Amino acid sequence: MKINKDSFKSALSVQNRKLNIISLEKVAETYPRIRQLPFSIRILLENALRNFDGFLINDEHIENLIQWDPKGSDASVPFKPARVLMQDFTGVPAVVDIAAIRSEAIRKGKDGSKINPKVPVDLVIDHSVQVDFFGTDYAYRKNVEYEYKRNSERYELLKWAQNAFDDFTVVPPGMGICHQVNLEYLAKGVVERDGWAYPDTLVGTDSHTPMVNGIGVVGWGAGGIEAEAALLGQPIYFSMPKVIGLQLKGKLPEGITATDMVLEITNRLRKYGVVGDFVEVFGDGLDYLSVPDRATIANMSPEFGCTITYFPIDDQTLRYMVKTNRDQAQVDLVEQYCKNNLLWRTGDEKMEYSDVVTVDLSTLEPSVAGPKRPQDKIRVKDLKVQFGSLLKDIHGRDYVPLEERETWYGEGGSGTRFNQRLKDRKMAEDVEVKVENKNGDALHSVRISQENQEYAISDGSIVMAAITSCTNTSNPSVMLGAGLVAKKAIEKGIDVKPWVKTSLAPGSKVVTNYLKRSGLLQHLEALKFHVVGYGCTTCIGNSGPLAPHIEKAIDECDLVAASVLSGNRNFEARIHPKIQMNFLTSPMLVVAYAIAGRVDINLMEDPLAQDANGRDVFLKDIWPTQEEIQNAIESATTKEDYAKEYSVIFDGEEQWQNLPAPTGLDYEWKDNSTYIKEIPFFKDISVTPEPLRNIQKARVLMNLGDSVTTDHISPAGSFSEDSAAGQYLKSKGIERAMFNSYGSRRGNHEVMMRGTFANVYIKNKIATKQGGYTTYFPENEELNVYDAAMKYMKTDTPLIVLAGSEYGSGSSRDWAAKGASLLGVKAVIASSYERIHRSNLVGMGVLPLKFKQGEDADKLGLSGKEHIAISGIEEGLKPGKELTVTATKEDGSETTFKVITRLDSAIEIEYLKHGGILQYVLRQFLEV
Repeated sequence: MKINKDSFKSALSVQNRKLNIISLEKVAETYPRIRQLPFSIRILLENALRNFDGFLINDEHIENLIQWDPKGSDASVPFKPARVLMQDFTGVPAVVDIAAIRSEAIRKGKDGSKINPKVPVDLVIDHSVQVDFFGTDYAYRKNVEYEYKRNSERYELLKWAQNAFDDFTVVPPGMGICHQVNLEYLAKGVVERDGWAYPDTLVGTDSHTPMVNGIGVVGWGAGGIEAEAALLGQPIYFSMPKVIGLQLKGKLPEGITATDMVLEITNRLRKYGVVGDFVEVFGDGLDYLSVPDRATIANMSPEFGCTITYFPIDDQTLRYMVKTNRDQAQVDLVEQYCKNNLLWRTGDEKMEYSDVVTVDLSTLEPSVAGPKRPQDKIRVKDLKVQFGSLLKDIHGRDYVPLEERETWYGEGGSGTRFNQRLKDRKMAEDVEVKVENKNGDALHSVRISQENQEYAISDGSIVMAAITSCTNTSNPSVMLGAGLVAKKAIEKGIDVKPWVKTSLAPGSKVVTNYLKRSGLLQHLEALKFHVVGYGCTTCIGNSGPLAPHIEKAIDECDLVAASVLSGNRNFEARIHPKIQMNFLTSPMLVVAYAIAGRVDINLMEDPLAQDANGRDVFLKDIWPTQEEIQNAIESATTKEDYAKEYSVIFDGEEQWQNLPAPTGLDYEWKDNSTYIKEIPFFKDISVTPEPLRNIQKARVLMNLGDSVTTDHISPAGSFSEDSAAGQYLKSKGIERAMFNSYGSRRGNHEVMMRGTFANVYIKNKIATKQGGYTTYFPENEELNVYDAAMKYMKTDTPLIVLAGSEYGSGSSRDWAAKGASLLGVKAVIASSYERIHRSNLVGMGVLPLKFKQGEDADKLGLSGKEHIAISGIEEGLKPGKELTVTATKEDGSETTFKVITRLDSAIEIEYLKHGGILQYVLRQFLEV
C-alpha cells in the first residue's frame, strides 16, 4: 500500500472559516471497512495519516490501521498526541530531565533554546498537598502552608519551567486535580491549530489520564519517559490493540451510584482480561450516563488494565461542554467535525469489535472494593461476613462479633497505660490506651480513654474516611449525594466516630462552590468532612498522620485497621503504612461508614448508629433519593462557576504569586539541594552509543512473585529514618519531620535510587526480611537493596530482576524504571508486564524479557542465587526474538531456557541501543 496523504485531505467550513482536515469519509470511499472500525481505531488512523512522513510514520503503519485485526497483533502503531498532561510528582522529574538535556546541549556548544516542547504541555500541581490538618475550618489553610514549606524548591523549578519553556503551562497548587481540570477545562474534543482541525488527543504522566475518554478524547497514561519523548516530538509506538466492546444495557436503579457501576465494571473487565487492550463503550445504557458518569468509568481504566475506555462523542458530550462553559464556537467545531468525519455516535453503528462484554446496569448493587486491590468487589451486604473471612485467611485471627466484644469492654481488659510522647507528634497527657485483647488467634481490640470519651477500636475499625480522588470528586451526583447523606445524618442526631480521621478533597473549586450553594457543605463540615486541599491527598498516600493515640493503639495491639475512601487505588501501604485494609467506595458510603466506624457491618441491615434517644438509625434513613440528588444538581451547579474558577486557573494563590523562581535559559543546579539534582543520564554523553553486548555473570537483585506493582518498586509515600533514603537525608542535615515523601523527592535521583524496591511490604525471595532487602552474593550478606546494588556496581556486576505475572501494574511511575536502571539492572525476566512499565523499562535502556508460556522462575527451579548469562543480544535484536538464558548454580550445575524479547518495534530496539529514549533524542539533536 502506497499512501498519498494529500488524497485524504479535505476542508471543513466552520463559522466562516475553512480548516484542513484528514477526511475519514474520503478514506472510507477507498477503504469501506473503515465504517465498521471502532471509533478509537479511526482516531489512531487519522493521527497517523496527518503525521505521515514516510519515516517515523510510514506506509506500513497506515496499512496496519486500515486493515486492523480484531485479534490484535504485534504490528507497530505510531501515535503523536496533540498535547501532554503532567502532574507534579511525575512532572518534576520530567522537567529535571528536559532541563538536564538542555544543560548538556549547552555544555556541548548547542543552542539550548531549541530543547523545547514540540507540543503544548499542561502541568497541574496536585500531588503534593497532604492531610496534616483535618476536621476544622483552618485545615485547608494550614495544609497549604505546610505544602509550600515542604515543596518550595520543587515549585521554584516548575515556576522556572513555566517561563523558560515555550508551550509549557503550570496550574499552581490549590486549583484542582489534573484529571478533573482536564475534563472540565483543558480538553477540547477537537483541536484547531495551524489551520488544521483534528481530534484532541494526549498522553499524561499519570495512569488515570483515560478519565478524559469520558468526554470523547483519546488519551492514556504513559510513563514520564514516553511523555517526555512525545513532548520532544517523537511518536509513541505500541502494538496494535484489540478493542473490546463494553456494552452497557439499561439504567442505574434507585440508590445505585456511578461508583457502584465502576466497581462492577472493574471487577468484570479485570476478570475478563483487557491488559493492553482498548475498551470502547456502546449500548443503550450510554443514553442515561452523563459525562461525569462516563468519566468515572474511564478513570479506572488502569484498574481494569486496559489502555483506554473510550466513550464516543455524542449529544451528552456537547451538553457537558456547554455546562462547563466551553466556548460555543468550540462546541460547534466539535459537533461539525465529528458529524462530518465518522466520529459522531448515533447509537446505530455496526461496529467490529474484538469481543464484547455486556453489563446490565439495572442489576447493580451497592459495593465496595478491597482490601488491597481495586478489582476485588464486595457487595455492601456481604462485607461483614467477608471481613471475617479476610481476617482469618490473611491474618490468622478468628472474628469475634461486636456483641461479644461488648463483654470484654465491660470486664475491663488488661489495662496497660501508655502516656508516652511520640517522636514526631505529642500524644495528649489525658489519653489512655488499654489493650483489651491481643490473643494471637482472635480479633484484637483496644480501649481508648480521651478527655470525657471512652471507646474501643478493634480489627476492622475505620480510622480514616476520605472523600478523595478525581474518580468521584468530578461527579456532582455523588458529591452532592454525600452532602445529602451528611444533612440527613445531622438531622437524625448521629455523628462520625471519634477515632475516624475524615477529609474532603474536591477535584476543583467548582465542587466547593456547588456544595456551598446547595447548603450541604456545612453539613459535611458538621461531620468533620472539611475541605483539606484541592489535590489527590489520601488516594495517593498523602493521607497525613493518624492521631498519635490511634497510631499507638494500632502498634501496641497490632490492630488490622481499615480505611474507606472514594479513590481508585488501595494497594498495600499506599493509603497509610499503618492501615492494612483499604476499601474503595462512593463518597456517599464514605460518609456512612465514617458514622458506623467499622467495616465489619452489613449496612443494608445493621444500624449505623443510635440517636440521642437510643433509637437505631439505618442507612436507608439517611440515603437520598435520585430525585433529591437531581434537584440538588440542577439548583446548585452553574455554568458561571466554571467561568469564574477557570478564568484564574493559571494565576495561583498568594503563596504562588510571591514564590521566587530562577530565570534564564539554563537551570541553576544547586549542589546542596535535596529536592532537585541534575540527573546523571546525560552528563558527558557520547555522540554515538556503545554496541549492545550479551549479559554475562549477572546476579539476581530481586526475585519477586506475581502482581508486583510500581508502588512496590518505587513507593510514593513516606519513609522512615532507618531507610536508605532516610539515612541519606539525615546525612544532609534534614530532620525527620521534613522528609516529605518519595513522590515529592522525585527530582533527586539520590533519594529515588535508595527508594527503589523499598516498599515496606515488598517480598524478595532471596531475603529473609520483608521490605527492601536482598542478599549480596557470593558473601550471602543480607543488605538493603541500595547498598547491595552499590557493592555490585563496584565489581561491574550486571543485575537481573526475576518476577511473576503483571509485573509493574499500577501507576505509570517512571522512577520504577529509572531507579532500576540507576541501580545497575540490565534486564527483567517476568511472566507478564503491565503495558506502561514495560514501555518505561525500554525507555530507560532496561531489557524486558518474558518467560515462555508455562514457565517461570519457580518452575525452572531458579532460586535467585545463580549467576545469570543472557546470550543472543549482540548478534542483533528484533521484536519478539528468543534469547538464551543460562543460570549457573552454586554447585556449578546449569539450567538453560529461552525467553522472549519484549521489544515491540524497531524503534524500541534503537532506544535500547542508546541506553534509553531520551538519550536517543539528545543524540539526534547533537547530530544536527
